[in-house]
Amino acid sequence: MHFHSDHQLATKRPRHKQALGKRGEAYAARYLRERGATIIAANVSYRVGEIDLIAREADGTIVFVEVKTRANANFGVAEAVTPQKLARLRKAAAQWLDGKPLSTVRFDVIALLAHGPGFVVEHFKGVEDGSR
Repeated sequence: MHFHSDHQLATKRPRHKQALGKRGEAYAARYLRERGATIIAANVSYRVGEIDLIAREADGTIVFVEVKTRANANFGVAEAVTPQKLARLRKAAAQWLDGKPLSTVRFDVIALLAHGPGFVVEHFKGVEDGSR
C-alpha cells in the first residue's frame, strides 16, 4: 500500500481540481467523524484501484468511501461514479481487507458540490454492500 504523492496527483488533474478534491476529501472525513465514524485510512492506492476514505462506524462496519467533488452542478456529481469505478473500489477494498478480521463492509459515495466555503453533501449509503 502506498499513498499518493502530490507529484502523482498533479499529473492526473489540474492543480485547481486537485485542491478542490483535497478540500472535499477533508470535508467528507469531517462529515463522517461528526456522525460517529472513525477515519482509519485515506487515499489508499493499489494497482487495481483507489479508495478515498476508509471509515469504521460505531457498530464496527467498515465503510469504503468514494468522494466526488464538483465546483458546479453542470454535471451530475454522483453520476461520475461509474460501475467500472465501483468495481475498482471493490477490488481495492478486497486487497485492503486481505488478512484483516472478518467485518461487515459497506460502499458509500459522498457527493460534494462546492457552495461558498463549504459543500452541499449527498451521501449515498450501500451503493454495493456485503460481508467479508
